Amino acid sequence: METSEIIRKVRQIEIKTRGLSKNIFAGEYHSAFKGRGMTFSEIREYQYGDDIRSVDWNVTARFGHPYIKIFEEERELTVMLLVDVSGSKDFGTTKKMKRDICTEIAATLAFSTIQNNDKIGLILFSDKIEKFIPPKKGRKHVLHIIRELIDFTPENKETDVAVALRYMTNIIKRSSIAFVISDFIAPDFEKELQIANRKHDIVALQIFDIRETDLPDVGLVKLKDAETGKRIWVDTADRTLRKAYRQQWSESQLTLQKMFTKASVDSVSMNTADDYVKTLLKLFKMRG
Repeated sequence: METSEIIRKVRQIEIKTRGLSKNIFAGEYHSAFKGRGMTFSEIREYQYGDDIRSVDWNVTARFGHPYIKIFEEERELTVMLLVDVSGSKDFGTTKKMKRDICTEIAATLAFSTIQNNDKIGLILFSDKIEKFIPPKKGRKHVLHIIRELIDFTPENKETDVAVALRYMTNIIKRSSIAFVISDFIAPDFEKELQIANRKHDIVALQIFDIRETDLPDVGLVKLKDAETGKRIWVDTADRTLRKAYRQQWSESQLTLQKMFTKASVDSVSMNTADDYVKTLLKLFKMRG
């Protein structure tokens, strides 16, 4: 993509998503995520009425009388965007591809973050870590993130969410809010999800296309797997095949939701034709 075209697209996305963040999401983001983190402040002597669960037993043993730990609300958050850039994102049967929706959602979250004076970072992943941008503040930093989302070409085509979660757990030392934006067409990542969510606050945003849920009757067609490159002929007129296709989607969704619930991870699903603004607002209000 030419530089002038990239700049034009970055500007278009900035105008749309910055406006959404400022006018719609600013208050919702703050109530959904601010005040959830607590950081250590000081140790002082125990006073009548203090919560006994705050007692620091090591210091208490050293001085012979009780001391407690004092914590304060974290005023600044670190927000991470883990964005799936595998081959399956280059698919869409409505006006936009999954990759386009992922980019707009990530940009909206990024602007919401910096408007609340928080840091934002980015991990692009396929079945490996494709790119890491450390968390920082500021509009210039967000525009850099948006540019990468628009113009980045991954080396690999397949998906492995576990790789991204493992990497973030290891590299981001401070507890953060982490939005995983993917279609989650990936191998099992339950263990990595549970480990990551113990340290961070993971939020899963699933983006899918309506044709991934239901196969239309259009006769004999040749389909290509965007991640493996494999091509097969499919007779979409076969009712049994279409039924099996729908059932497979339903079962995979059930498995995914069970995984998120078990790991205590908030999640939402939206297709490329949905109004993602309404979906994100619903998520923020649910957490508020």
